[in-house]
Amino acid sequence: MKAGVTEKENDGKEGMMRKILIVDDDREVLDITKRRLMQADFEAMTASSGQEALDICKTNRPDLILLDIAIPQMDGYDTCGKIKQNAKTRDIPILFVTGKGLLPEGIEKHCRDLGACGYISKPFEMKELLEKITEVLGP
Repeated sequence: MKAGVTEKENDGKEGMMRKILIVDDDREVLDITKRRLMQADFEAMTASSGQEALDICKTNRPDLILLDIAIPQMDGYDTCGKIKQNAKTRDIPILFVTGKGLLPEGIEKHCRDLGACGYISKPFEMKELLEKITEVLGP
């Protein structure tokens, strides 16, 4: 196997798999979303905190970040801000993931202000998430 290519990438398909980093403090959400993204031929990585997400971005740059807003220590907004302030990570697209109770107007404003490309509300259907991912990354 070539260095830097995962087994799934080397299964005869052309091109590299796109990497998506899922950031959420709910282990069940991480596991289910990761499994479903892998079934859709994405390489999925997970982080349970903002700091862990920042560390992963430095070593294994994702093509897209699904970032929960309500994560402990450093919330999703602060994490997004730090990603966008770093010259090496600022162009990574970020989709915020929100729980119920947050007003869409407020989320949209934060998306614009912080440079995120949109949001999706939990609970979400995988089809809806994949459509959002395709909007951001292309087919």
